[in-house]
Amino acid sequence: MNTNKYVGRVGIGEIVAWIALFIVFFFTITPILFMFVASFMDARQILAMPFRWIPSRAYFTSKNRTFLTNFIKAIFGNNQNPVYMRNIANSLIVALTCAATTVLLASLCGYGLAKFKFKSRNLIFMSIMATMMIPFEAIMIPLYMVATSMHMINTYQGLIIPFLVSAFGVFQMRQYLLTFPTEYLDAARVDGYNEFNIYSRIVLPNCGPVIATLGILSFRNQWDNLLWPLLVAQSEKMKTIPLYITKFSEEKQTDEGAMMACALLASIPMFILFGALSKYFIGGAEVYESRKG
Repeated sequence: MNTNKYVGRVGIGEIVAWIALFIVFFFTITPILFMFVASFMDARQILAMPFRWIPSRAYFTSKNRTFLTNFIKAIFGNNQNPVYMRNIANSLIVALTCAATTVLLASLCGYGLAKFKFKSRNLIFMSIMATMMIPFEAIMIPLYMVATSMHMINTYQGLIIPFLVSAFGVFQMRQYLLTFPTEYLDAARVDGYNEFNIYSRIVLPNCGPVIATLGILSFRNQWDNLLWPLLVAQSEKMKTIPLYITKFSEEKQTDEGAMMACALLASIPMFILFGALSKYFIGGAEVYESRKG
């Protein structure tokens, strides 16, 4: 009976690939672990060299500090002003609204560019893509002047309207819909469906992976957005989570432990969103490749 002497052996290529994946995983997970561990420490332990990954027992037995001290200070701040929950609500409103409008408008535009043939279609698409080459810093001041003239400072409109849709979202939806079978659309037109019904009943329900991917990316971009809210949200009640975190570094005595606790709490919605949509997020590339093939 012939047996393959290579059965059960691991090739050098696989070993190299696993080592590379482990290195990437290590450098990816280490900052998250540091944030989690440091959120339970005081500033002295966080800044100690070498860094101890396990908080000392004295920290939990101290009269002035408990297991939740940093988290309480992260929520209420040093002045006992519970504005953190308002800032969380602001970030959720802005991020969810921008994610929803980006998915809706980008899918409409991507559907039109992918499935309708009209004059200058490619020129319009390339013009949209050209806006991705312009850095936000180049249009930040003119955009701020427009927002000021329209009285959108310290308002949700000022935080949301400039990010209702993104050129990357249009690109992503168009590329995905290019692989969508046109025969389904023609069959729906023969059955008497209008274009809006085709879009809402056929196209959108079959775009789950790309919608989940675009929604996660759009939500994350606005959840982590610091520069624009720094200009528009000037009152404490209109600030978002990134602005609230930076407030700790502006104090005379920075509390690194409370800052880490605040960052950990602010990361929870992203973990929940990715966990809920991860199967679509990861499966999107597989669906795209299968259709392309």
